[in-house]
Amino acid sequence: MAIHYNLAKVYEISDNDSEFVQDIINLFVTEVPADLKNVKKGIKEKDYKLAYGFAHKIKPTLDLLGMTVAFEEILLVEDWTKREGKKKEIKDTYKSIADKVEKAVKEIKKDFNL
Repeated sequence: MAIHYNLAKVYEISDNDSEFVQDIINLFVTEVPADLKNVKKGIKEKDYKLAYGFAHKIKPTLDLLGMTVAFEEILLVEDWTKREGKKKEIKDTYKSIADKVEKAVKEIKKDFNL
């Protein structure tokens, strides 16, 4: 039973195509954690373009996997990059996103035997 993610949108847009669903899940598990590290690097180095680029890349996947809170938090990261805010104001938001992604990845790996 999925707690940290929801595949309803994925099934809806794929017309219940299990191969497509598997592709999305594999994409999430392999790419999003790595992309999140680049967001962290951008925040740490105040490289706003780097942080924005990867936050923007992650955003649709979070939405697609029904990770509403993480999706809203990634919007805050994008906003922070546009305002070129201070590091400390975004650190907790980043940690929250990273935690949610980590839990979803673990759950997906378990649920899909990855």
